[in-house]
Amino acid sequence: MIEQVLQYDKELFLFLNGLGTEAWDGFWMFITTTRNSAPLYLLLFYLSYRTFGWKGTGIILVSIALLITCTDQLSNFFKYGIGRLRPCHEPEVSSAMRLVKSYCGGQFGYFSAHAANSFGPAIFFTVLFINKVKYISWVLLFWACIVAYSRIYIGVHYPLDVLTGVLVGSLFGWLWAKLAIFAFQKTGV
Repeated sequence: MIEQVLQYDKELFLFLNGLGTEAWDGFWMFITTTRNSAPLYLLLFYLSYRTFGWKGTGIILVSIALLITCTDQLSNFFKYGIGRLRPCHEPEVSSAMRLVKSYCGGQFGYFSAHAANSFGPAIFFTVLFINKVKYISWVLLFWACIVAYSRIYIGVHYPLDVLTGVLVGSLFGWLWAKLAIFAFQKTGV
């Protein structure tokens, strides 16, 4: 059964990856580049300060650093523990796909750290700002979705890699938000 799921995953990857065109490649490369999220994260820093003050912002910065460390390291643990090749390193798939990025990435791809590291903060800040900043959750979840999809578009992750990253990032984002709220209560934020 697992082989059938992996085969469907390859077929879905080839379909989604094949939808890309050179006209859109630059856009998706921009989206997938981590540093291009900086304006969004600066906005979140500002909103954190405005909503929770310096003490709360400090708690948020520590929480986000720990959240990203957890999701990133767990992704590496799974990549080397599971050992599933990225599509661009799998001969059967690489000959039929579009590789937009000049560098494919490490050999293994399960699960996507980009997806986890975009959904983790999106869920984290959604929980913190749910009743404080109107529409922020929609913006954050939209951004996280397009970052996650970009990994399929550029050819470095299967959909199952991305979906697992989304789930892990969401779980850890929720958990770290709850821990931050607990820290707020303990420190009087």
